[in-house]
Amino acid sequence: MAEKEIRIISEKKPVLGVNGLGRIGKLSLWHHIGRKYFSEIVVNVGRKAGKSLEDIARYIEKDSTYGALHRYLYGYKARRLIEDLDEERGTMRIDGVPVTILRESRNPKDIRWKDHGVKTVVEATGKFVDPTIPPDAKDGSVRGHIEAGAEKVIVSAPFKIKEKGRTIPDDAATIVMGINDDTYRQTQHHIVSAASCTTTCLAHMIKPLLDYFGPKHMLSIFMATAHATTGSQEVLDKLPKTGASDLRKNRSIMNNIILTSTGAATTLGLVIPEMNSVGLMAESVRVPLSTGSLIILVVAFHDEPGGPVISRELLNGIYRDAAQLEKRGYLKFTEEQNVSSDIIGYYGPAAIIEGNETHTRTAFVSLDVSKVCNVTSPGLPSELKIAITQAVVYGWYDNELGSFTNMLGDLTVRTASLLYE
Repeated sequence: MAEKEIRIISEKKPVLGVNGLGRIGKLSLWHHIGRKYFSEIVVNVGRKAGKSLEDIARYIEKDSTYGALHRYLYGYKARRLIEDLDEERGTMRIDGVPVTILRESRNPKDIRWKDHGVKTVVEATGKFVDPTIPPDAKDGSVRGHIEAGAEKVIVSAPFKIKEKGRTIPDDAATIVMGINDDTYRQTQHHIVSAASCTTTCLAHMIKPLLDYFGPKHMLSIFMATAHATTGSQEVLDKLPKTGASDLRKNRSIMNNIILTSTGAATTLGLVIPEMNSVGLMAESVRVPLSTGSLIILVVAFHDEPGGPVISRELLNGIYRDAAQLEKRGYLKFTEEQNVSSDIIGYYGPAAIIEGNETHTRTAFVSLDVSKVCNVTSPGLPSELKIAITQAVVYGWYDNELGSFTNMLGDLTVRTASLLYE
């Protein structure tokens, strides 16, 4: 190969593949259209949609939460950015970026990534999240993308292993930008989970406290997220499927606050291993909002004699300093009085700390030495008083575009860029 030809290939921007055009798939397309890192984007829908390619284009262009793509990118005077639709080829141009829509295959191994020069794929269907399933599995597998020609797959959800006893393979990793992206290994990790929106926010809320106090002074952690609705919930009440155990998932999200679960505690231990030595409980409540979520973090600290007084001012100072040190903008500290709509589409931060609502309370726990130590001695006090401070910290996150999809976009670009170094 001639030197000139090698140079042309190395200078060409990479092509991105996106599997799925649901909420995260569509908003990932928005992100990368605006970012312009990839020269082309290939989106696999895997089926016919609407009556024509124009219907898909209209779906991409308009959004009930964030408005129109052109106005999101360029303001209220902007005009439509989608043009040059070719129904037969499934192509269009969005803000100058060539976009191809594939409508044939739903199984990852059958998607024509190699034909389109795709090396990096964002798996955004929410279906293929088990990295232990082989690529030729009947119902498909995330590994099928690699068999179809991709070299790196970024999963927009936490890994979920179906078979008990199996562990995450060595070529897979869970990465949250700004937390553990330094553990990513280009030659080893080929399937990467971007965790979840909640885990991403929680990690950025906990990391500054962990860095300052260390895990030994954090006795327990509890978090609850008031989380906006997702596509898995029902608009109106619906009859449960056969064998369904959680009947609340079939109730209308438009009319209810719904108790549910979150895997944030488990996934957090993958990105911050030190957290495995701290007791952590995580709960989730779904609320009738299209996006804009909130984590309420409650931490119990052991106050060390002679150590700093754990107060509202100290905690806010920790977050303020951490936000200034985080040059990529993944953590933001504010003392404004926000509501959930204020952070919709807010570009960049994984967590926005609501410093105005940080609170602490210190109390003393009395321990009977004879009962705790099962020993009595004239030289030992009969009772110990231990200072415990309970702190409450609030962190906002746009669980769709503003926080999570932009963090996912950074991870995607970082992973793709290393392929060309």
